[in-house]
Amino acid sequence: MMKFIPIEEPLRPAVESTGFALWQLGFRPFFLLASVFAALSIGLWAVQFAGWLPRPYLSGPLWHAHEMLFGFTLAVMVGFLLTAGRNWSNRPTPTGLPLAALALLWVAGRVLVLTPFGWAAAIVDAAFPLAAAAALGVAFWAARNRRNYFFVGLLVLMSAADLGVHLSQLGVLDLPAWLGVQIALDMVLFIMAVMAGRVIPMFTNNGVPGAGAVRHAMLDKSALASVLVLLAADLLRLHGIALAAIALFCAGAHALRWAFWKPWTTWRTPLVWVLHAAYAWIPLHLALRAASELGWISGSVATHALTVGAVGGLVIGMMTRTARGHTARPMRADRFDIACYALVLTAALVRVGLPLVAPAWALHAVICSAALWSAGFGLFALRYWPVLTRPRLDGKPG
Repeated sequence: MMKFIPIEEPLRPAVESTGFALWQLGFRPFFLLASVFAALSIGLWAVQFAGWLPRPYLSGPLWHAHEMLFGFTLAVMVGFLLTAGRNWSNRPTPTGLPLAALALLWVAGRVLVLTPFGWAAAIVDAAFPLAAAAALGVAFWAARNRRNYFFVGLLVLMSAADLGVHLSQLGVLDLPAWLGVQIALDMVLFIMAVMAGRVIPMFTNNGVPGAGAVRHAMLDKSALASVLVLLAADLLRLHGIALAAIALFCAGAHALRWAFWKPWTTWRTPLVWVLHAAYAWIPLHLALRAASELGWISGSVATHALTVGAVGGLVIGMMTRTARGHTARPMRADRFDIACYALVLTAALVRVGLPLVAPAWALHAVICSAALWSAGFGLFALRYWPVLTRPRLDGKPG
């Protein structure tokens, strides 16, 4: 039996590469910005939540959710899609000044939501996913890459959901702002389910010889369709037993899908098992959401199973893999990568598990989970800063 020994190869080349490469491909600025933002924003929110911050960082839980979805998660999505989109279409995606302008638009959105300028924040914030959709759409249209057109549509829908939150808070829309957050959560869930189905079985079979991970077309379609049904139910503002039944069916479909990918074969390969561990939070989130609809648990627990567990785990796993692969570094996780995985996934266990078994310890769970999360993404930012800002080791563009 093969014995796993963590590889600790240096991320820096034997001969230092020269030049500044941050604007050479989409993953570089957005992974760096997202990781720094994830560490700082959650840290500040936890201090505010505990009552230790003299002046609030965000004006309430709604804006905490907003910033994690339309700030952190959307930045990672855009960075990944601009990078993968170039491979899918064999057409260029923004680099240089256009990429820097797109990153600046994202930064402006994060700053403006902290100011009294509500209309400016709404316009700039909603413009970011639209600009990314346009950039991606140009590449896909030129290549007639119809298979991936829906990503452009999803970015447009994310912009609409973001704008809806802002307009609700401005008193323009007579709809609850949390509806926009929930719709965005469902869209993020759908995007993760699509991308995981494409890459996790492939990475499993490539990284673990003989793993035998398989995809079943009908099961995949059923699992993805169930998420769209859940999204429609949320749009219709369905609640109670009906929504619980939809969520439970969805949970079963995704759990079965995950089982066919043979997660138990990957435990010696951290670059792969982190993706399986993260995906396991999707059926767990859906089961917890059903329980919350029946009034058995807090809805916050179900939401954080998705955001901290599934989103956080998949993001940290894909960021390390993408950063290594697209900078010509070895596709093996070192001890720093494994530490990042452990910190983020443990943050999810604490944030979800502790309030379930000991509700009185919910505040402690938030603070401890935030510290673990911030440490995980902070470590990624420090470790990969030189990787993301320097040229590829093989001298190729990107």
